[in-house]
Amino acid sequence: MEQISVSPVFVGRSAETDLLATALRRAEGGEPQTVLIGGEAGVGKTRLVEEFLDSAAACGAVTTLGGCLEIGAEGLPYAPLATALRRLHRLLGPELELAAAGMEGHLARLLPDFGEADGEPNDEFGRARLFEHTARLFERLGADRTLVLAVEDLHWSDRSTRELLAYLIRTLHRSRVLIVTTYRSDDLHRRHPLRPFLAELDRLRTVQRLELDRFGQGEVAAQLAGILGTEAPDRALVDRIHRRSEGNPFFVEELATAHRQGCPAGMTESLRDILLVRVEALPDETQQVVKFAAEGGSCVEHELLAAVLDEGEEPLIEALRTAVGANILRPDTDGEGYRFRHALVREAVSDDLLPGERHRINRRFAGALEQDPGLVNGEVRPARLANYWYHAHHPARALPAALEAARAARRRNAFAEQLRMLERALELWDEVSEDVLENTLRPYDWAETYPPCACDPGTHDATCDRLRVVDVLAEAVVAARRSGERERGLSLAKRGVKLVDERSDPTRAAWFRMQRARMLGHLDRRGGTDELAYAHRLVADLGPSAVQAEVLALDAAHALLRRPTREHQAIAERAARIARQVGASSVELHALMTLGSLRTDFDDPAEGLALLTDAVAQARRLGVPDLLCRGLNNLASMLNLLGRAAEAAEVAREGLEAAGSTGLLGNTGAILTGNLAEALIALGRLPEAAALLDAWAEDPSRDSHHEFLARLRAELALLADDLPTAEAAFAQTRAAGRDDKPQHYLPTARVAVRLAARRGRPATARQELLAVLDGDLPDGQEALLLPLLVQAAAAEADVRGLPAADPGRPETLARIAAAVAGHRPQVPLQLGWFLLLEGELARARGADTDAHWAAAVEALRPTGLPYPAAYALLRAAECAAAGGRRDAAAELLAEAHGLARRCGDRHLRRETERLAERAGLPLRADRAAGGAGAAVPGPAATPPAAEALGLTPRERDVLRLLALGRTNRQIAEELFISPKTASVHVSNILGKLEVAGRGEAAALAHRWRLFPDVDLVSGGS
Repeated sequence: MEQISVSPVFVGRSAETDLLATALRRAEGGEPQTVLIGGEAGVGKTRLVEEFLDSAAACGAVTTLGGCLEIGAEGLPYAPLATALRRLHRLLGPELELAAAGMEGHLARLLPDFGEADGEPNDEFGRARLFEHTARLFERLGADRTLVLAVEDLHWSDRSTRELLAYLIRTLHRSRVLIVTTYRSDDLHRRHPLRPFLAELDRLRTVQRLELDRFGQGEVAAQLAGILGTEAPDRALVDRIHRRSEGNPFFVEELATAHRQGCPAGMTESLRDILLVRVEALPDETQQVVKFAAEGGSCVEHELLAAVLDEGEEPLIEALRTAVGANILRPDTDGEGYRFRHALVREAVSDDLLPGERHRINRRFAGALEQDPGLVNGEVRPARLANYWYHAHHPARALPAALEAARAARRRNAFAEQLRMLERALELWDEVSEDVLENTLRPYDWAETYPPCACDPGTHDATCDRLRVVDVLAEAVVAARRSGERERGLSLAKRGVKLVDERSDPTRAAWFRMQRARMLGHLDRRGGTDELAYAHRLVADLGPSAVQAEVLALDAAHALLRRPTREHQAIAERAARIARQVGASSVELHALMTLGSLRTDFDDPAEGLALLTDAVAQARRLGVPDLLCRGLNNLASMLNLLGRAAEAAEVAREGLEAAGSTGLLGNTGAILTGNLAEALIALGRLPEAAALLDAWAEDPSRDSHHEFLARLRAELALLADDLPTAEAAFAQTRAAGRDDKPQHYLPTARVAVRLAARRGRPATARQELLAVLDGDLPDGQEALLLPLLVQAAAAEADVRGLPAADPGRPETLARIAAAVAGHRPQVPLQLGWFLLLEGELARARGADTDAHWAAAVEALRPTGLPYPAAYALLRAAECAAAGGRRDAAAELLAEAHGLARRCGDRHLRRETERLAERAGLPLRADRAAGGAGAAVPGPAATPPAAEALGLTPRERDVLRLLALGRTNRQIAEELFISPKTASVHVSNILGKLEVAGRGEAAALAHRWRLFPDVDLVSGGS
């Protein structure tokens, strides 16, 4: 048969080509780019990519291509990436091996050419490690050359491939890498899994979407001219083909070929008929080969096809040559098999098969592959065999094959594909006879602490050697959790709960309950605590087991983050003891980490810290990355709460390094970053903290713990005296919703109170506090509760005597005092906060003394933390100035000012300068703060309008307090002047403003925005 070539002329697409060329230039400049090319089937996506790859290679770029296989949607993970890497290996050889140095064991899970896979566990963190090392490989390859990775037919991609691609797109930085993908937009129905994937990528600035349109009549004419070899094709022919094809380039080719072969012009409207017309024109022997190739998959190996057809090498070669010559098939670029020139043709051929015919062909494929496994690559064999048996409608063979494909997917950390195969096994289970189940299925090699049988501990029953449906359910639950399919995992775990008789097999019943609790927690739904409590009751009185230890450890850890009690210490202790007894090392260390935190909260902080530190050291030796990261995260958080910020920063940095080197940044990186930033803020290293948070926010893949990091950005803005930025960041915190964990909602409430107080909104500050106090306050949270109460008491003290703030004020102060009744902190930082609270409560009643603030200063100085110490010094200076002890006030104020300058706290620095100005004190830099010489501050910055009114600096201070609703006596107390002098200043102000009274003067000050930090004196929000 005469070969009819596709158009030798590349028609149109100039705008699309320009866009790709621009993306290539940006990638060459070290800015990684991604172009997502969409369009309906046959619109020319593949041709555009082929032309672009040729031009990129001509410009010196290294290009590679991988295609998603339709079979990939049913369990074949990472196929396009593996193909692309294999081609790079053939192209670059030793250079690729050098780039993979040190990561071969990880990358072997993606491409076996790298050697044997490492022995690390196949858990959810293993997938993170695989992703991280793949990204590092591409970074190394793109360090000094431009690398173009093209992935075709993304609409058929498996979930693991999509997630790995998304990880590469989000995390490749400053590498010369361009990623180009294609997908069929007409295949994306409303629930297609590619739709949310594309929507998420659309948010990234380095990603561009490119939608290919159909050809217009002029482009169809140019395409026909190339295909038919004529400069000006017949206009009637162009009109007819343009109308029939509707501008789809593939259909133009089909119709043009049919025209060349003399087919009638009046063709059926059915797309399948258009696609099949050339197949049906082939000889019968060739049609038979094409049918088998269609069922073999998107690409079928030559040797496999030969084994299935078994008609001799020469007839097969002849038939294949005919199919290739007719442009039905084309040799795969790897040279090992064949694929259809267009997937639509393969679909049409497959759909045209009779049911029995399709079953028979798939049975032939499965039989040939079982007889000679070497016919296909090892990494794709399990999924291929599982699909052949499934489509052959042979449940007895399809079920074991699906389970083996699930095992293979798990070994590659492709948990979404593992889940799909396990769900297929569950679907097939009832179709398989008991004999098959008993003779062919053996227990899974469990990766979790799922109990292997229902026997009593220490005994064994041979009947338990057979795999049961509940075992497959259990593994499917784990796969669902690891792949992020928590809704599906919740449903599967519920099914497991119903299947297991908790009276005869309480351990397995508890295991499924524990998994439901985990899923509910991940989904942020109610019920997790109840499920854990149920599981706890089931295993409480049983003999020791890994499941029992894990249930107890999870129960204690769950409570730790919400409302722990002393009882949970005993639970954590028992979990650690049982885990040690049964040899569950990871569970034991998890329990010890929880126990260390609980001991710190309830008993002895030193003992708790020592216990947690030792557990982290053991985790280092054990070499389980997620366990180590959890321990380092908990340790950094604990050190921060104990006031040991410098140590906390070191531990958090170690945690980030550990997470980065093991691919776990996506799991724990955000909270470790937050812990490090919190430590830096406490140390007064504000620029470092800001840079850290900015760097994390620049990466769009860092999409967890928004509320924590946004709250830290709000704190930084408050310290910088930048209220608009603080409010914007805090709005992001609140947008995430109220978290029920004290470690989140207590610091968030503290920021809310500070913001309201700084805006002059005492009623709002009080509401924020009471929202917390009206809840069920947990025990053992002094480190988080005390700073909140100090801020709330300070807000009440600042508005003492203000009429609008008086209603409800005594009750609020009483609630604050009651909240800490019986608490006696044991570490210097917490003791300092406690003494500050006593001072603020006294100040709110007008009864604070030097002794209050001296005690707080004495407790806080040894911590070395600038903020609470400087705050205590400011209050002590204020008290001393009010008592006429000017020398003592000046010395305290200078020390506070020096600390504020050293740590970059602009707000506190401004407060010290205002106090110095009001009290008329000289402000000298404190020697301990590294200052030298006199540093007398000028007057506070004043809007030009106030200066234009002719007010003196002192009159501006008086007007500001007048706008806050202060009486003459209160103005006198705050400015350290006599009431008579205050009255004179008020009279002068009224005259200069030409107003009749104090209220009118305050109204003018607000209307003219003379003091932007002062809100209306109504006390409202």
